[in-house]
Amino acid sequence: MSLRLALHTWTLDTTPLAEALRTARETGWDAVELRRIDFVRAAERGMDADAVIDLVKKSGLPVACVGVEHGWMWAEGDVRRRLLRVFAEQCERAARMGCATVMSPADVGAGDVKAAAGSVREVGDIAARHGVRLAVEFNSQAGQLNRLDRLREVLTHAAHFHCGLLIDAYHLTRSGGAPSDVEALPAGEIGYVQFSDVPATGLEPGKALNRLPPGHGVVPFKEFFRAVGAAGYRGYVSYEAPNPAAWARPPAEVAREALLATRTLLS
Repeated sequence: MSLRLALHTWTLDTTPLAEALRTARETGWDAVELRRIDFVRAAERGMDADAVIDLVKKSGLPVACVGVEHGWMWAEGDVRRRLLRVFAEQCERAARMGCATVMSPADVGAGDVKAAAGSVREVGDIAARHGVRLAVEFNSQAGQLNRLDRLREVLTHAAHFHCGLLIDAYHLTRSGGAPSDVEALPAGEIGYVQFSDVPATGLEPGKALNRLPPGHGVVPFKEFFRAVGAAGYRGYVSYEAPNPAAWARPPAEVAREALLATRTLLS
């Protein structure tokens, strides 16, 4: 099975961006996934967005996806206006880096499904204006949109061509989902894919900074990747594995271990 593998910067959260990019390139990843906070942290050090984009381009790594700030689904007033400005800003940055996908987690709280769908249509229009597509992720630890079927209901109501599902192996497994749920999705519905393994023990409600390399936990990865392919997805798959234990290790060691584990499963 041939998939293009991206390294998510949250996996190397305590590593400065320039070093994380160098690590991803030197350890053999095909691309990198960037977050909103990567730009925020750079700005705090006096590095504007132009400089960040230039740094990424000079790394030679394609950008698989760019994250936006979540919370826009049920936000109102000034908070909503700020989040939509941030959304547009991240779409513009993605386009400048040649990236066709932006992602956002669904809101962690609860609210009206039709209101959430209206928000999806609104940000979908923003994404369309910048020539990118939004992938929305359900969070297994969220209050309402914590399962694939619940997020699909929102996106079905929204019915926006520039919006699709983000399927994360970690959240799929923790929510009680299975690869067969992914395989059953219509072609084109998956907008992006992330992955990491779920520990066999020690899970705590509301906590998700315990993610592991493939094969170190309970996710049936061979079936998961096969289901992703069967659903017609041909984009990048991104290793998103925030874990304080990994952040305490040398970044190259973490990146190399995960890539080897993934390639072993795919072979």
